[in-house]
Amino acid sequence: MRITESADWRDALPFESPVLLAEVVPGEPARCAGCGPDVDPRPRDELWAYKHRHPNNHAGFVRFYCATHVPAARRAPAAAPAPVRKERARSAPRATAAPARRAPDLDVTRAMCPDCFVEVAANGVCGMCGRQVA
Repeated sequence: MRITESADWRDALPFESPVLLAEVVPGEPARCAGCGPDVDPRPRDELWAYKHRHPNNHAGFVRFYCATHVPAARRAPAAAPAPVRKERARSAPRATAAPARRAPDLDVTRAMCPDCFVEVAANGVCGMCGRQVA
């Protein structure tokens, strides 16, 4: 089973980059997350939508900020150049080197339950319905 989230306006926002709220989703005035609940709502053309990353939710979360509290846009770190390795001359190959491992074959046909459409365990019994699959 594949679990997906519903699509809405927040999915189109880039991560960690401020976007003017009035351009993203028009509507009634809103409050700045940095000012707190005691401040009156501001018009949406004065607020910025900022999509933060979240450790447990890959979609992140969106907060609204005024110009005073909006976080600066984060840039992706530049890729560091790969360190140059100096090759040293080897006199002879090592005799104790382990044999190379073979990569697992991912194209193996596995038994599937015709009722549940899930892969059956090695004992041939479906874990969902209990049917014996040959």
